[in-house]
Amino acid sequence: MTMSKDLARCFDPVIFARDCGVEPDPWQANLLRTRPHRSLMLCPRQTGKSTVAQLTALWTALYEPQSLVVIVSPSDRQSTEMLDVIARYHSALDAAPLDRKNMHRMEFANGSKVIALPGTERTIRGIAAVHLIVIDEAARIDDALIAAVFPFLATTNGSLICLTTPKGRRGFFFEQWTGTEQWTRTKITVDECPRISKAFLDEQMRKLGPVEFSEEYGLEFRDSIDAAFPSFLIDRAFSDQEVELLWQ
Repeated sequence: MTMSKDLARCFDPVIFARDCGVEPDPWQANLLRTRPHRSLMLCPRQTGKSTVAQLTALWTALYEPQSLVVIVSPSDRQSTEMLDVIARYHSALDAAPLDRKNMHRMEFANGSKVIALPGTERTIRGIAAVHLIVIDEAARIDDALIAAVFPFLATTNGSLICLTTPKGRRGFFFEQWTGTEQWTRTKITVDECPRISKAFLDEQMRKLGPVEFSEEYGLEFRDSIDAAFPSFLIDRAFSDQEVELLWQ
């Protein structure tokens, strides 16, 4: 690899993505180039949200020496699959070979590491000085684990990427998506993904039904079917206005 090519990949992550074999959609290219410090991605499956996270993880490991990247998913299988994709992207580059690779870890010659963990608090504790955390299916991970993740960024002021489809009107992702905290929020609908056909969506509607389809592909945060009362009724029961007491 020539120095000019390496510099081009460093300064333009879209060139980096193309050299990995990915032609980014416009929204993907924007996130790759801006690399927001706190990023929420709300997207249906197969629209490319994982691709952005995987490419960002690999770019960080290669071009920020001595960096530690942690990938968290609801299950060990999901975490290791994400790491496998990152390894495939790396193999597509004429970059330095890995120092070490196993199911849960990639170690690079520049001292960087990418570690894949299942989404349990027990597996997360003990990790520190992290430069990038990727939380896959963030709406499906317990809030206790999310709370345990943030301290790992304290000494590095590292970045956090949360990507998911909706899963109910509760939990960390829903609260951050609908709240006022400083996040870069990216919402991509199925209409914005040319790789998903209408025929496939019609098939999924028949298979999933309208409620589940509205979450998976319509990106609607729905109340749980086990909820005693819909959330909009609960919200109406509370008011910020002062109420005058009828008696003292």
